Amino acid sequence: MNGSSLQDFSSGDIHVLDDGRSINDFIDDQIKTLQSEDSEEQFLVADLQSVIDHHQQWLTLLPRVKPFYAVKCNNTPAVLRVLRALSTGFDCASKAEIQMVLNLGVSPDDIIFAHTTKPMSHIRFAAAHRVQTMTFDSEEELRKISLCHPKARLVLRIAVDDSDSLLRLSSKFGAGLGLVEKLLGLAVDRDLTVIGVSFHVGSGCTASQTFHRAIADARQVFDIASVLGVQMSLLDIGGGFSGRDKCQVKFEEFSDVINAALDKFFPPDCGVQIIAEPGRFYVESAFTLAVNVIAKKNCEESGSGGQMGYYINDGLHGSLRCIVNDPAHPPVQLLPHRAVGVGEVRYRSVVWGPTCDSYDKVSDSAMMPELQVGDWLLVHHMGAYTVSLSTDFNGFERAKIFPVVTEETRRLLELRHTSA
Repeated sequence: MNGSSLQDFSSGDIHVLDDGRSINDFIDDQIKTLQSEDSEEQFLVADLQSVIDHHQQWLTLLPRVKPFYAVKCNNTPAVLRVLRALSTGFDCASKAEIQMVLNLGVSPDDIIFAHTTKPMSHIRFAAAHRVQTMTFDSEEELRKISLCHPKARLVLRIAVDDSDSLLRLSSKFGAGLGLVEKLLGLAVDRDLTVIGVSFHVGSGCTASQTFHRAIADARQVFDIASVLGVQMSLLDIGGGFSGRDKCQVKFEEFSDVINAALDKFFPPDCGVQIIAEPGRFYVESAFTLAVNVIAKKNCEESGSGGQMGYYINDGLHGSLRCIVNDPAHPPVQLLPHRAVGVGEVRYRSVVWGPTCDSYDKVSDSAMMPELQVGDWLLVHHMGAYTVSLSTDFNGFERAKIFPVVTEETRRLLELRHTSA
């Protein structure tokens, strides 16, 4: 395969494209290599340049908002190392995620423990490793923190209107505005330090004005805190931003609303730091999945009403778990890797995953040309809640990940990594 490998940003190899080669060229080469090795293992290609490009877009459109990348979305080591080199913060939800980020040399000050229902052992772990900033939304969580990490810098998560989101969170996380005064009072009584407010409007939000309302709610909490003598200095506007260009509401529209609301309720000279917890925004478009057709049934054999039946070597228990677990994930499109003729007949096809589970169905109505065993299919936009949700059920291994950069990007990352 044409390309070299580096170990600078990942526990595995980062592949460097040379001689002007593209991501598609890399995929072609990887498929040829697998064929020469009599293998058909599925794989993911991670375009690290896409991660960098989305970071630049974030800085341009939300210049006041520091991103704290949501590790749960995709914890690929190469991605985390690139983001560290770009000086993002990190949103961690467990001691394992905290340890993973600390192992990269990230400062504890650049971590927010953004989970409102933490095991006490995880709180103690954060305290032992000097991770100070963490969220809460209940009296019991305050009690636990007072016992395990009394010097923590606390962020009160509030429940906001998420009715316009595909994946809603406020039924599980966040305190209602009616509880804010009580919780802040309890924090004061326990001599705990509350430094700010966080919220999450849900993923797949379809109404940009939701952010305006949520930021206005946060302003109310700041005002209540001020009356109680609690001086807050941090606002966390959460995540859920899509990283795709083709989505119902573009990131540019969200950023316009957010910037206007911040200027109104938290102007630049107010002394409040603004952060967010983007995950899918950074990685959604960066990953492409390549899968192999491992079995086939014709229309008569498939038992699916005249449809062609195909079996691929990844499915709902692997990289494609997002189909059932993530309502905000874009519809999965299976694209033949081979060239498809303009006049080639398409058949309505059912596509199954490789496991013995009859629920492992990737698609029941894909329109595709006739495929053969050994053909490859590509699935784009596979970076968000795919790798982190994948299992090895039935002994089918998780997809191998190939992080890829250009030589120019490699040099940039080396420079940033050295100075970080």
